[in-house]
Amino acid sequence: MTGKFQYILGIKFFTGELAELLDLCVGSFVVVPAAPALVDLPTDPAYREAVEKSDFAITDSGFMLLLWKVFTGQSLIRISGLKFLRGLLAQGVLKEPGASFWIMPSEAEMETNLAWLNRNGFPVVGDDCYIAPVYPKGVLADAELLRRIEAGKPRYIIVNLGGGVQERLGYYLKNTLSYRPAIICVGAAIAFLTGLQSNIPVWADAYMLGWLFRCFQAPGKFVPRYWKAVRLVGILARYRERSVTAK
Repeated sequence: MTGKFQYILGIKFFTGELAELLDLCVGSFVVVPAAPALVDLPTDPAYREAVEKSDFAITDSGFMLLLWKVFTGQSLIRISGLKFLRGLLAQGVLKEPGASFWIMPSEAEMETNLAWLNRNGFPVVGDDCYIAPVYPKGVLADAELLRRIEAGKPRYIIVNLGGGVQERLGYYLKNTLSYRPAIICVGAAIAFLTGLQSNIPVWADAYMLGWLFRCFQAPGKFVPRYWKAVRLVGILARYRERSVTAK
């Protein structure tokens, strides 16, 4: 695999431009870890294994990149999960019937997302979706999901679940499927497009202000989440490019 990469906390982050990223994600297991999930690396071995053994991660977390600049002096290109998803959707391949399979967090969100996708030229139907159950902690397995994906063998699997869960599920699929689709863990990114979460303008995403829009929309949910991310300061100061398991 060619491209520009930087290891941070034992995770292989892509640091190039969007066009190259879209080419590299074909057949790859790609994660988009946010700062509130990264702080769980020392205490959640299943999550840690999943992100460390992804093919690569996207530099979505502006907070992580700011800390990296402070601790190392190195500036890295940021590609947010939202920008990544917009670029992915702009590719013609996802407008082919059966090209994609979407893992959704709930029936209500699936209906909203399907309506938006179809309005925008993506022929995704109910059979191209799977409503994820509430998964337990630890290593994941889902035989029904595996059966559904194997039946259609889509080229792209888009995982729209929360951080800490979607990576473990994607890692399970990478290790268990009989073929190599692109497994893209973009979390709530599609919700910004469909209106399920507050719309983030392109300029706000570019200036790393998406977290602020989310906090204004649902402060009770997102303020504690982003406050938790402060713990990343100590973790990144200690480990930098190394896995949190390293001495």
